[in-house]
Amino acid sequence: GPEQMTNELILKLERIAAAGIQIIPTPEVPTHFVFERDGCVVLVERRGEGFGAVGSPGMLSSHGGFAALVEQNGRPWFIAKGEKREAQPGEAEAARRLFNEVKGALR
Repeated sequence: GPEQMTNELILKLERIAAAGIQIIPTPEVPTHFVFERDGCVVLVERRGEGFGAVGSPGMLSSHGGFAALVEQNGRPWFIAKGEKREAQPGEAEAARRLFNEVKGALR
């Protein structure tokens, strides 16, 4: 019942917090929760009171929007609306690691 749902949600949120990941308020992205750590972000669908599909990793762009991590010519880039920059050493790995940990915590 709803009680079970709440307990599961609390456990997921505790796993997220334990991994040093925070959920940041982003009114400009009403359809998703934004999970952030060290500047890396992962978008997760809002599904009622809970979480839906985990989206691709990225970073917050300079406008506060989402810049997706994309491979181009074998190199990682962060690409947002009207904005594109090459990932710095370690950034792509950090974003992928965040993605994997969010997936693990929410399953």
